[in-house]
Amino acid sequence: MTEHGPDLTASVAGTHVIEHAGRLLALCEANFPFELDAELETVGAYDFDGKLRSAMTAHPKTDPVTGELHFFGSSPFPPYLLYYIADAKGQIVHSAEIPGATASLKHDFAITRHHVVFIEGSVTFDPAEHSGIPYGWSDAQPSRIGVMPRTADGAARIRWFDIEPGNMLHAANAYEDAQGRIVLEGPTVDREGFQLSWNWWVGAPGRGTEPNTRSYTRRWVVDLAQGRVDEQTIDDLAVEFPTLNEDYVGAENRYTYAVSFPDQDGYGGYGVVKYDRATGARRVHQAGDARLPSEAVFVPAEGAANEDDGYLLTVVSDLKQDASQLLVLDAAGLDRIATVHLPRRVTGGIHGSWIPDTTDQ
Repeated sequence: MTEHGPDLTASVAGTHVIEHAGRLLALCEANFPFELDAELETVGAYDFDGKLRSAMTAHPKTDPVTGELHFFGSSPFPPYLLYYIADAKGQIVHSAEIPGATASLKHDFAITRHHVVFIEGSVTFDPAEHSGIPYGWSDAQPSRIGVMPRTADGAARIRWFDIEPGNMLHAANAYEDAQGRIVLEGPTVDREGFQLSWNWWVGAPGRGTEPNTRSYTRRWVVDLAQGRVDEQTIDDLAVEFPTLNEDYVGAENRYTYAVSFPDQDGYGGYGVVKYDRATGARRVHQAGDARLPSEAVFVPAEGAANEDDGYLLTVVSDLKQDASQLLVLDAAGLDRIATVHLPRRVTGGIHGSWIPDTTDQ
């Protein structure tokens, strides 16, 4: 903190890393991005030539059609939510304060072809929480979905829809269906699941046996014409870190991937999951006992013809031995293609990106 507020150039920069307009940006949602060079050396804090006036989410979305980078900055103090668009050349071309937002924790969001979708859960700013992250569950904090048109005046036209109490950290995807409804999916915890998971992360008493206890995939269908939301839990496997073929961001995707965890009763296990949204089928590549995969990053195959033509990359951290491997899976059948043994153990990872090397060799 400084006399002018938080120093946005002070960052762990350890949540996610992306590439946009030729820049590598390491992200942590409480600060500015940090730029890296091609050899992963630190360049420094990056504020989009002074146009970024808040922290930046660690989960920006690249529109595969326009090449735009959509992102937000959230704060426990007003203004609670700022929204930005950077064009394909990396210049911020639009920003707006979002009316009606609260101090609720906003870690991720989604875009569709015509809308931006914000998620506010029942976890909100709590200055009495001293675990290191000043957020906690509040029954008084309503859970909501905010739907904003992707237009110049979209912020003024945002609509907020109440949903059942819960907290979703990561959105799998969102899109408009044939009826024009907004479909949003992502792993979500209830009050008990949040408490068990939070206590696990911060090392408090009453912790769950795994970090993502009771984290089940939920689907919301927002009917803008009727002004209502239908929601349901669509799977009973504890999962987190959903991914997809990013060519389908904002459009209806058939396949979603995630990392599975054993639940409190030992159901499930560590693995990489593939969901077929058309058939409802679920396939799991079991990682093995005490072998924790990181987020499975989709890499499209050269000349791909189908949505799942490609590979999944995940770093598997052995929780009992000083060892880690980079696992390469076939995204279609989840068969193992290759194992790269790493020279040292990598702790359980969070997020990552496949960034192809386009330089001439």
